[in-house]
Amino acid sequence: MFCDLHTHSVFSDGTYTPTELIREADERGLSAIALTDHNTARGLPEFLAAAKAAAVQAVAGVEFSVDWGEKNTELHILGLFLTPDAFLRVEEWVQTLRRNKEESNRILCGRLAAAGYEIDLDEVKKNSPAEFVNRALIGEVLAKKGYVPSIAAAFETLLKKGGEFYVEPKRLPALETVAFIKELGGAAVLAHPFLNLDEEGLRGFLPRAKEAGLDGMETMYSTYTEKESALSAAIAKEFSLKQSGGSDFHGTRKPNIFLGVGKGNLKIPTNFYEELKG
Repeated sequence: MFCDLHTHSVFSDGTYTPTELIREADERGLSAIALTDHNTARGLPEFLAAAKAAAVQAVAGVEFSVDWGEKNTELHILGLFLTPDAFLRVEEWVQTLRRNKEESNRILCGRLAAAGYEIDLDEVKKNSPAEFVNRALIGEVLAKKGYVPSIAAAFETLLKKGGEFYVEPKRLPALETVAFIKELGGAAVLAHPFLNLDEEGLRGFLPRAKEAGLDGMETMYSTYTEKESALSAAIAKEFSLKQSGGSDFHGTRKPNIFLGVGKGNLKIPTNFYEELKG
């Protein structure tokens, strides 16, 4: 039995509804699945309701975008095992982030339009049920209009950090977000650390994060090499952190990443779920 503790729905930048995620997880025989949409809990009521008729265990979660350190390095912190009474508090917690992201998106689309790309933020928002628009949704529109061959290509060119169009928004404070998740009674997990940090940076972050209440980190992830997974597991053990893992499934927006198995060789043991649940 295997699980998947990092997935996305249409309430952020995925293409599956929460109900479809539950159905797919059930059909694949997963023991547990976590819905962790970016900076929103809006899809969680539907997700939990759908799970009542399924064998798979549903984990209510959120993936928070945070800043860390003097360089404001972007990290992602998962809040897992949230209860329904926490959902409104999550929505309140991310309001400032949403305003910052909205301004960043408008600047990005404005600069693209001024450079000759036919794109408008209101158009992007109209084409998605997600309240919280991010670069993946903007990239999808650019790809559909033929400006780039794929969303991934958009991130490497027109939407890349440090490029001529994208202005990074101010995100949530990392340590305060970890503490907030613990205040809600959830498990705080560092998502895909090696996408944003090198080993030195990770070792610099973890002691402070542990003090704030960090419970675990992802040691199994769709794009990790065997070496990265092994190093992640060793560092998690060194810092007495629980292990987690997830596909980061987005449906057709990441067409080479599949629920539960990532690129085909991801097998996240159910004991990760059980230990994090406590």
